[in-house]
Amino acid sequence: MPQYQAFCVELQDKIAHVVIDRPDKINAMNAAFWTEIIDIFRWADETDEVRVVVLSGAGKHFSSGIDLNLLAQVSTQLGKDVGRNAQTLRRKILELQASFNAVDQCSKPVLAAIQGYCLGGAIDLVSACDMRYCSADVQFAIKEIDIGMAADVGTLQRLPRLIGDGMLRELAYTGRVVDAAEAREIGLVNRVFETHDTLLAGVLDIARTIAAKSPVAVRGTKEMIRYMRDHRVDDGLEYVATWNAAMLQSADLRVAMAAHMSKQNPEFAD
Repeated sequence: MPQYQAFCVELQDKIAHVVIDRPDKINAMNAAFWTEIIDIFRWADETDEVRVVVLSGAGKHFSSGIDLNLLAQVSTQLGKDVGRNAQTLRRKILELQASFNAVDQCSKPVLAAIQGYCLGGAIDLVSACDMRYCSADVQFAIKEIDIGMAADVGTLQRLPRLIGDGMLRELAYTGRVVDAAEAREIGLVNRVFETHDTLLAGVLDIARTIAAKSPVAVRGTKEMIRYMRDHRVDDGLEYVATWNAAMLQSADLRVAMAAHMSKQNPEFAD
């Protein structure tokens, strides 16, 4: 795998394990983070051997969010003209949004394993994942409100679909901390694991289960779920009918049915 400044990436058992690797900086999202994550998820999307992605953070914490040094660098690019400053800031925000759009738009399922701090921009990141799992010591918080800004790279757009509009508003307006028990209660995470080790082991086990399924079926299922976020039920039914008109001709269907009838584990091509 290529060497990254902000990440460590491994591919094993058809699972791409993507680790935010700046533990000495609480995995804060520096300039390299925002460009490298696009390259990593483009690679995961285009590599047939990758069937599932697991996203985690090195050390005690998942991530403290955007590196404040990066925000300071952006401020040095501003001049005296309000219109040009607005154009510069808008361009930068759209660049940052593209980083997490790459996670959301990846055709492979993305599972987040979250421990310790998951603050600010880290909430934007995990909101773009398919599923979220955490350890018992996790602390979630939408911290942008406390530095005088609205979250602008995905939290306010994606999180209402996960935890509901009212709860999202409460967390976004107050910036208060959500612990593991509440995160599970409101649907922010699928499951809570007691320790960091059991968290990662459990998420990798779930990833292996998904990786054993037909990659054609998994990608189709993710595409249908994503499509339904922005369309009516009848639109979604029309789309899945068109999609499956092609995909049901895949050899994976025959392999799965034969394995089921013979009570064997199926082996699917990448």
